[in-house]
Amino acid sequence: MKQTEVLVIGSGLAGLAFALKSAENFKVLIVSKSELDQTNTSMAQGGIAAVISEVDSFDQHIQDTLKAGAGLCRPEVVQRMVESGPERIQDLISWGVQFDAYGNTLGPDLNKEGGHSKRRILHVQDQTGRAIHQALLKTAMAHPNIEILENTIALDLVTNHETKPESAGPRTCQGAYIYNSKTKEVSTLFANFTMLATGGAGKVYLYTSNWGGATGDGMAMAYRAGARIANLEFTQFHPTCLYHPLARNFLISEAVRGEGGHLLNSKGERFVLKHDERGELAPRDIVARAIDAEMKRTGDECVYLDISHQDRDMIISKFPKIYEKCLEFGYDMTKQAVPVVPAAHYQCGGILVDQYGRTDIEGLFAVGETACTGLHGANRLASNSLLECLVTAHESAQYLATKADEPSKIEIKNIPKWREVESTDEDEKMLIGHLWDEVRRLMWNYVGIVRSNERLTRAQIRLKYIRQEVEYHFRSFHLDKDFVELRNLALVADLTVQAARMRHESRGTHYNLDYPQQKTDSESARETFLSSRTEIERLYYDTFHMNF
Repeated sequence: MKQTEVLVIGSGLAGLAFALKSAENFKVLIVSKSELDQTNTSMAQGGIAAVISEVDSFDQHIQDTLKAGAGLCRPEVVQRMVESGPERIQDLISWGVQFDAYGNTLGPDLNKEGGHSKRRILHVQDQTGRAIHQALLKTAMAHPNIEILENTIALDLVTNHETKPESAGPRTCQGAYIYNSKTKEVSTLFANFTMLATGGAGKVYLYTSNWGGATGDGMAMAYRAGARIANLEFTQFHPTCLYHPLARNFLISEAVRGEGGHLLNSKGERFVLKHDERGELAPRDIVARAIDAEMKRTGDECVYLDISHQDRDMIISKFPKIYEKCLEFGYDMTKQAVPVVPAAHYQCGGILVDQYGRTDIEGLFAVGETACTGLHGANRLASNSLLECLVTAHESAQYLATKADEPSKIEIKNIPKWREVESTDEDEKMLIGHLWDEVRRLMWNYVGIVRSNERLTRAQIRLKYIRQEVEYHFRSFHLDKDFVELRNLALVADLTVQAARMRHESRGTHYNLDYPQQKTDSESARETFLSSRTEIERLYYDTFHMNF
């Protein structure tokens, strides 16, 4: 057993920013499920949205965000996030991030992306996430109050219902069970405060721009512990991932379209304008559906992104990594169009939190893509995700600072040990790959860009049996990281289908053929909540916990 003041599960931008802010008042332990450079943050190309330019305004950024969110953003959250943007940019600069200026003496070079009315995307060429992550990681590793554990995955949260089974009423998080995938050891890690910063769940789909560890771990653990999950039906599909059998999950930034890139079908015709007057710079849900519809109409396996009509030097200087990667697969984007397809990119929903990242469970917080703050609504505006990470991390740390002198509420003496299973049947491991593939194909085919009632029903029926099978093997055989991720993946897939079936309309990234229109009544413009709590627990929850 190990104890710390603040436990951070996840080592992307959200987790690192929160850790750096919290380390001013607490001892912080960061748990990273893989090597530290493996995160979605490191793969983010476009940049971070913030009102920096004199020709831009907070109101314009707010309105762009609300419009993209299709009526489900929380306006007060949007305003707070947008107006905090410039200060949070200064945080990044103080941690060593150097945004591109391209000789602009008035400030950073700003890109424009889909859904934005102004240029407001700060960037570091086309590797913004990598530059930000490296700067924050370097700072965190040198901080005397921060300790980092690599290759350690959280299994489940520890609450007072485990440490004190007779407990009734509101749950309190006490820490987490963690598993070191190198030593194969399970430990109990106690903490006064636990922050989930585990990222999204893109790997629930067969085709995704996410890194291999985006398996919804935080959402699954929080749900099992009793926290509410919101808006999982809203999965954003990025319109342009490189289409090549060896490219896997390589994203071609929206900034390429922002600099004049056109989407073409196999005949060289632009087609997005038939769906939206903003063309290639419409919000991502519209562009992704336009591509999906065009591929189905023509029977083609991809469409093409063409920026070859723009200046060669500009293309190479602004998008060096994308240019280099495309060349690796035989495409010179300065001379020819590049084949692209949509892929699962971002989870707009997640663990329901308030302004300070607080969940339904006392002592448990969530930040970044794993959380649902109310900023994104039914569809995230491009490059608002990094902004959300920074703002929520800052406000969570500020809130925790007010609790620095409070006594610990941890109950250590009664903690049950993690169950130990000796069986290591190697044949059973073959099922991991099979079930993993089945879940992802099922979600892509039935719960993808375009859905229907029948498809959702079929998916839910099959996922019920997959989850039962996964849970049986998880509890019957020796722990394996892949089984841990599969367990979380299957649960988040099932919750996504449940949420999608609850929404009887099309809105934002959720499009259902049986309800093709967005409804205008106030009852439809509501968030979707899922909870594992019993009715008795809900009575205590309603009495003692905050209202969101």
